[in-house]
Amino acid sequence: MDAISLALFANRITAVCDEMGVVLQRAAFSPNIRDRLDFSCAIFDRQGQLCAQAAHIPVHLGSMAYAMAGLVSAMEWSEGDMVVLNDPFQGGTHLPDVTLIAPVFVDGQLSAFVANRAHHADIGAHSPGSMPISTTLEQEGLLIPPTYLMRAGRLELEFFTQITGVAHNRQAFSGDFQAQISANRTGTARLSTLITQMGRQEFFVGLKALNLYGERLAKVALSAIPEGKYTFQDVMDDDGQGHEDIVISATLTVGEGQVYVDFTGTAGQVAGNINCPLSVAAAAVFYVFRCLMPSQTPACAGSFRPISLSAPPGCLVNALPPAAVAAGNVETSSRIVDVIMGALAQAMPERMCAASQGSMNNLAMGGRDKQGSWDYYETMGGGMGAGPEFPGLSAVQTHMTNTLNTPIEILELNYPLRLHQYKIRRGSGGAGFRPGGDGLIREFEFLRPSALTLLTERRIRSPWGLQGGHPGSVGENRLNNRLLPAKVEMRVASGDRLLVVTPGGGGWGTPEH
Repeated sequence: MDAISLALFANRITAVCDEMGVVLQRAAFSPNIRDRLDFSCAIFDRQGQLCAQAAHIPVHLGSMAYAMAGLVSAMEWSEGDMVVLNDPFQGGTHLPDVTLIAPVFVDGQLSAFVANRAHHADIGAHSPGSMPISTTLEQEGLLIPPTYLMRAGRLELEFFTQITGVAHNRQAFSGDFQAQISANRTGTARLSTLITQMGRQEFFVGLKALNLYGERLAKVALSAIPEGKYTFQDVMDDDGQGHEDIVISATLTVGEGQVYVDFTGTAGQVAGNINCPLSVAAAAVFYVFRCLMPSQTPACAGSFRPISLSAPPGCLVNALPPAAVAAGNVETSSRIVDVIMGALAQAMPERMCAASQGSMNNLAMGGRDKQGSWDYYETMGGGMGAGPEFPGLSAVQTHMTNTLNTPIEILELNYPLRLHQYKIRRGSGGAGFRPGGDGLIREFEFLRPSALTLLTERRIRSPWGLQGGHPGSVGENRLNNRLLPAKVEMRVASGDRLLVVTPGGGGWGTPEH
């Protein structure tokens, strides 16, 4: 393909992912998917290699890219099939993230796959929001190994009923599942039309050219990193079960346009739920190096071929079942980014940013009473780390998450909640020649007795600065002005107020006086 044809091809398949995302958002029932946009869509080739993705959530997309080949090779595929899964140890992330995969057949031949992943606030855990302070995977909700949800275009009704039966609001849960099905149907229709117009062989030629182009761009970008070995360590605050300062260590070996990441030295998996499968660790690694590549680098398997990684089985970032993983997807993935960026800062300090807030500030809540059941989950923004040429942004989602905030009107319309404060936490970013971004302050009042779970980080150890920049402020959680642990599950009464104060980002460079 010539350059223009290749650019058109790349944009056409990416547009299919974008349209899938629009369908999923507009058809979904829950604010978590419809308003926060906690979902992702992607296209894979017939071997399960990544071809394209929408600009959705890095932790979803990178983990799918890492694990999809193994998933699709383990199933028998026919036209009209659809497979569902959420098993973190078979290609998922954590149980609320449910993935649907559909094959694309053209002229009776398997030609590609489309997939989407969406976060369901109720997946059957004992606590509302399905993000409990868990110690085993079983406590986190319904586990779905790769299973046929549809066969030859027909819904496996008994299995679908079994899945949706775990939810307290079955109608909304079923509606979100149907939205995911609709998104995949849209993707298969659009992609099959594109392949038919191009011809199967020309489509495969386009994919090969796209991967080679992505690989060339990646190698050029990675070649700009000085060759050598770079090691960095950071720690998780705690696991919610009494263990603190849990080490994540990574050594980067860089040379000849290749990078190998070795997590030897990382702590073993823990009793709490901050463990993560290797696919989540891979997503964080891919994300950091993708940020170093040119903006036109395609989101395809070729762009990640020069990057490899390993981690000792049974360690925090390569946990083995039945380890609890609910917070690994959100909190540990964020810290892995900090570790990889910290190692790269040794190699090229003039290009790397200070640590961002380092937490998704997860809040899950809900209630079960005579007035009905409700489940809600959200993540909250904080401060972005500053870089050599820019200050950090304030009150934004950073790195592994890319969701929107939930508008106050949507929150108060759908749930027995009232927002009393929602503002930027001024002065929480680290001082520096380029100051870090500020966190935010969000205060909820519960209008009915409810349950809540907090899974947060950077409440003890601050986001670090670079090149003489100061660290950002740690976050804190308070109920009725009483300081709460970083990870806690509890009941609250009507009228209780929860205050979440998120961390600031680290500063870059020595502050001017």
